[in-house]
Amino acid sequence: MQETGADAAETTRRCLATGETADKVDLVRFALAPDGRVVPDLAERLPGRGAWVSPAREALDDVVAKGLFARGFKTRALADADLADTVERLLVARVSDLLGFARRAGEAVTGFEKCRAALGHGDALLLHARDGSMDGLRKLAGAETDMALRVLDGAELGAPFGRDQAVHVALTRGGLAKKILRECSRLAGFRTAGDGLKEGR
Repeated sequence: MQETGADAAETTRRCLATGETADKVDLVRFALAPDGRVVPDLAERLPGRGAWVSPAREALDDVVAKGLFARGFKTRALADADLADTVERLLVARVSDLLGFARRAGEAVTGFEKCRAALGHGDALLLHARDGSMDGLRKLAGAETDMALRVLDGAELGAPFGRDQAVHVALTRGGLAKKILRECSRLAGFRTAGDGLKEGR
């Protein structure tokens, strides 16, 4: 079924930085607190008018520097200079929470052998620590190293599993994996240049 204009309007928003329209799942929503301060609304549940920005550090920094939130909210809006750092930190927390849910649901495993078994049993989403050894990733994924998500540090990847560090995590494809992929995609835009983001095999 083709999406109508009304349906599209419900699912798309305009990025304050670029002026381009995109699906809401590909943007980050911000809300205005009662004191007039701009706050990230990653879950998209806060009341009131929202302002939307592409998930990229440069885009958000540009919006803050030019005071564009006032245009989006149509009123005075105060945005912290380190708002991008706040978004990055909150996205890491969201991914960590989702990984914890996936672990408890039996949909996520860590460790080389468990991840290799998960990948061998079918379609799985592979996460590899961005500060982990590429040699280890090559041994696990073979020639498909570019198919791993590489946006979390080893400490960030290990925390949901009660570990100080983790190098590999494999996720069963499903609702939680889809949510984790979305949050990792948004997080990649707020991490330093050169950090990889590829879809798992």
